[in-house]
Amino acid sequence: MNDIIEVKQADMLQAINRAEVDIQIATAKQYPRDLNATLNKIATYATMDRETAEDCFYVLRRKGNNGQDSVIEGLSVRMAEIIAGAWGNLRVQTRIIGNDGRMITAQAICHDLETNFAVSKEVKRRITDKNGRTYSEDMQVVTGNAAASIAFRNAVLAVIPKAITKKVINEVKLVALGQSIDVETARQNCIANYAKRGVTEKMLCDYLGIKSVAEIDKERLFELKATLTAINEGTTTVQETFIKPALEAKQETAAKKKATTAQEKAAAAMAQATGTVPENVNPETGEIINK
Repeated sequence: MNDIIEVKQADMLQAINRAEVDIQIATAKQYPRDLNATLNKIATYATMDRETAEDCFYVLRRKGNNGQDSVIEGLSVRMAEIIAGAWGNLRVQTRIIGNDGRMITAQAICHDLETNFAVSKEVKRRITDKNGRTYSEDMQVVTGNAAASIAFRNAVLAVIPKAITKKVINEVKLVALGQSIDVETARQNCIANYAKRGVTEKMLCDYLGIKSVAEIDKERLFELKATLTAINEGTTTVQETFIKPALEAKQETAAKKKATTAQEKAAAAMAQATGTVPENVNPETGEIINK
């Protein structure tokens, strides 16, 4: 009598996956990475041309608790891809693990097969607009892909030592800034790219804390391009970085003007009651005279 052997699909897939990882680890041990060659490869890929170097960074400005601007600078998804490819003996997986109709959650797992060090990172992104309406299916896919890319970057950069990335960052940044760049042409191209996304010149000036676009030099151009990289990757949005601060600044100015007007009227009324009328107050009506 033949015995019937039942094989569960989940157990079979788990065994296959474990065997694949074991083979990859054995291969990694047999062919370890050459650190110097790896660093040279990262630098070569990242500095292939100025456009690639520019895409290797993101920069964000955010208001701190003290009201002061703080600049957040980091390596982009593109740079993480370059580092992961050059680093070698690395296993990286991303997937969407949650969607509750309001937030979408992506997970990335990065496993260094040589050191057997693995990190898992999760990234959440909102899938509702300012009115609370859920995005369309296509937009949810786009948002999910952006979240997965950011999770990939976070996981890769958590596994690969920061000391490694620090050695090539300055070299890449020099190429991104450019040695003989036509600042005027680059400035106009940058402004045009932002204009396509609904960002005005005034918004750019307010973001950088300058009075006119003529003050945008090579360093500020680098920052604006890095911020555009963050927008394209999904790290931030035009709404969060430019539109919302502009509206808040407008509302703050209006509130201050209203408060100042109210204080002036109160002072004028008190002065009129005591018989001491300021020069800019109509003694008959108590109205403020704008000079």
